[in-house]
Order: sequence, then C-alpha cells, then structure tokens
Amino acid sequence: DAARLSENALAPIDPAAMPAEAVRAEIVRAGKAVLSTARDQARSVLETQGGLACARALSAAQDALIRHLFAFVTQRMFPVANPSSGETIAICAVGGYGRGTLAPGSDIDILFLLEHSTPWAESVAEAILYPLWDLGLKVGHATRTIDECVKAAGGDITIRTALLEARLLIGDTRLFEEFERRFDKEVVAGTAAEFVHAKLVEREQRVERAGSSRYLVEPNIKEGKGGMRDLQMLYWIAQYVYRIRTPGEMVKVGLFTGRELMLYERCEEFLWRVRCHMHFAT
Repeated sequence: DAARLSENALAPIDPAAMPAEAVRAEIVRAGKAVLSTARDQARSVLETQGGLACARALSAAQDALIRHLFAFVTQRMFPVANPSSGETIAICAVGGYGRGTLAPGSDIDILFLLEHSTPWAESVAEAILYPLWDLGLKVGHATRTIDECVKAAGGDITIRTALLEARLLIGDTRLFEEFERRFDKEVVAGTAAEFVHAKLVEREQRVERAGSSRYLVEPNIKEGKGGMRDLQMLYWIAQYVYRIRTPGEMVKVGLFTGRELMLYERCEEFLWRVRCHMHFAT
C-alpha cells in the first residue's frame, strides 16, 4: 500500500513546468498525505498484530517514500542519459532504520553511498533530504564513498555499528555489494574482541546514565537496563562476531537455545509494543 501511494502521489508533479520551490512544495504535500495514511495503517497494525509488525510497517512506508523520491529526482529532476561512475549512487538505511524497524517518532538514518563525490550526487542527495526535513522527519545522513565509509568505521565504533546494519534501499546494487565486501574485509575482520569490549563499556556507561536498577518505577524503555538497547547489543555482537543476518541464526551458531530465542523474541515484541504505544501517545 505504501509503495502504491508513494508512486501515485509523486506521479503528477512535473519539474519541467514548475519553479523549483513549487516542485518541492508539491513533493512535501504529497509526502505528508502518504505518511499520514501509513501512520494510520501502522496504528491499526499495532492494535491487531503487535509492536514489531507496527515498526516494520512504518519502516516499509518510509522505504517506499524514499525509493520513489529517488526515482523522481534521478529521472525527472537530474536525469543523466549515459551515467558514468560519477553518477553511481546507492541509498542505504543504516542504524536502527537499517534493521527494517521504526517507531512512530524514530530518527531515520540514511547513507548516500557514492562511487565518487560529484556535484550531481550532491544535488541528488539534497533534493531527497530537503523534502524529508520539510516533512518534519528527523533524518540523520552521511554522504560517503566506500573509502570514506571504511576509514570512518575504522576509527569510530558508533559509525561502525550503524554501518553493520546497512540495508540497500535503492540504487546501484554492485556498489552496495562492494561496500559490504570491503566493510567485512577491512573493518570487521580480526576486530571482534575490540568491538565486543567497546560495546560492553558503552553499555555500562549507558546503563549508569539511564539508571542502574532494572526495577526503576519509570524505566527508559530504550536505554535502561534490560531495555531495547540491551537486546540490540546482543544481536550486534552476534552479527559482528559470527556475521549472522537474522536473530534466528543465533541458535545455529550456538549462542542461544531454541527456548532462549523464543524468550528473546517475546521480550523484543513486548518492548516494541510499549515503545510504539508511547510514541503514538506523545
């Protein structure tokens, strides 16, 4: 539904016949209608199917909007008849958005992955970002080549963790696959102990800030002890050390028993349900 709504909403806009400001205003108007409908649908999903289903529905709606924005921008605003490596781009969801889940008020983290940094690529990124900001979305973004991604991830655990969950939304598949290959080879390989130690230290500091007791009367559902971030950290470590792609694979590599995986999934669903209800309420 979200994909169909996004495509239909942007189809009537003609950049060749309108001033740039009017094009942007029309994109925002169409985007607001799409996201409003998607949020209503996600709220219904929360009531009938649960928290994770709601989070995935919101992520899917955001995916669809970004994909159609990219198609609109590259085909109708900045078309290139014979693209070169300078017009090669992949848009990736990273961080929490890379996992394919979003709470109603979550930030949206995007990586514009480039073959080379060029004015065309910068123009495409800006033409996508400005409407998203105008829609009131909290968008974190970076525009980097593969070399820049590898360098940044090598020196910063937070960036490394975000890129660990990178997911291709749209664009050049070959470029994204090359990024994944080099990220595994040049960043992840041989650094498991360093990553695990850094995440455990980060966890201690986070829990200290949020409250070190798991019995707080008003716990932070995301950052507190036993909250969502603790579950995510278990999965990050499993991803990094064993290069798994889904939580279910934690049983295959011997980290969880089948029963422990069921408990993990039950806890995750409960926390997502609470978080989504809180976001809709506020």
